[in-house]
Amino acid sequence: MATEMALVKPISKFSTSSPIFSNSRYGKFTTVRMSSTSQSTAKAAAKGGKKAAKTAIKETLLTPRFYTTDFDEMEALFNTEINKNLNQSEFEALLQEFKTDYNQTHFVRNKEFKEAADKIDGPLRQIFVEFLERSCTAEFSGFLLYKELGRRLKKTNPVVAEIFSLMSRDEARHAGFLNKGLSDFNLALDLGFLTKARKYTFFKPKFIFYATYLSEKIGYWRYITIYRHLKENPEYQCYPIFKYFENWCQDENRHGDFFSALLKAQPQFLNDWKAKLWSRFFCLSVYVTMYLNDCQRTAFYEGIGLNTKEFDMHVIIETNRTTARIFPAVLDVENPEFKRRLDKMVEINEQLLAVGETSDIPLVKNLKRIPLIAALASELLAMYLMPPIESGSVDFAEFEPQLVY
Repeated sequence: MATEMALVKPISKFSTSSPIFSNSRYGKFTTVRMSSTSQSTAKAAAKGGKKAAKTAIKETLLTPRFYTTDFDEMEALFNTEINKNLNQSEFEALLQEFKTDYNQTHFVRNKEFKEAADKIDGPLRQIFVEFLERSCTAEFSGFLLYKELGRRLKKTNPVVAEIFSLMSRDEARHAGFLNKGLSDFNLALDLGFLTKARKYTFFKPKFIFYATYLSEKIGYWRYITIYRHLKENPEYQCYPIFKYFENWCQDENRHGDFFSALLKAQPQFLNDWKAKLWSRFFCLSVYVTMYLNDCQRTAFYEGIGLNTKEFDMHVIIETNRTTARIFPAVLDVENPEFKRRLDKMVEINEQLLAVGETSDIPLVKNLKRIPLIAALASELLAMYLMPPIESGSVDFAEFEPQLVY
């Protein structure tokens, strides 16, 4: 699970005993237990590795979250005796695809990583640390969810259970690679601490399907877009992790295709008016979360030569077109009004952040926030009520993004 879908991200991502999740210190870098938005972490990173305080994670609406679900309902959904829509042959074909493990030897680091990190300084260094930490948290979230689903479904549907376990393998690999990236900046996330300390958000299974499908597909489009941009503009290739994005995004794509198959096996989640309403809701949540998150971090995208808003709109449009192949209704994101309202929300969000940074007492801050939160809600509702695009199919389209190995 690659993106920072805070409002909906069921991710991701149970055992933290694996070497890649070791909580001990490697050499002289500091194990951190906080969100990279905390000033102590950022300052430590900017200074190249002075000790960072082990403070609590700072939770906000846009923070990547950990998710749990109704596992009993999940078992019923994948019981072949109960659900006659399950296409076991399709799941068996997908299982063989995951077993092939195309990226088994892909995530191999070299000396370029540390050398490149040492050359990144100032605000851009701080932004890179934040990018790595948030991405690692999101991937680790996916690992936890998929690992538990693999364990719980083992007796009910061994094929689907094994796919979930293999997806948790992918997410663990991603999280470990990102955490190793943090070591280049003399930091590391304490993932064992995160597992125990983070609050878990409960989502019903159908919401897990909607949100995780979107998360994986939007992750594909984010990674492939950055990879292609840097391939055409190598002067912005300031850190080698981006060279891994082409193969990496194929993991995201495979995960999304699996969730598409899961949705096809549960037609009740796709074929009525409620499904259309929920589909649009999750599209809106994911797109808005990404847009607001990224617009708070324009320095990162500018640092690799991208215009943040243009990049996000490209990703949103392509994700929406992909999603329209399975969701019964999607948003009209190519309507100029959609972009205009997104930008308005960015302005309101900046005002909210400014209120939080004032020296006012909490009561005064909360009173100032009320009209701004109401304005955000108004924009969200207006976007949700825009005429949707009727879509959806239970079959994969011929123009589904092709895998590249």
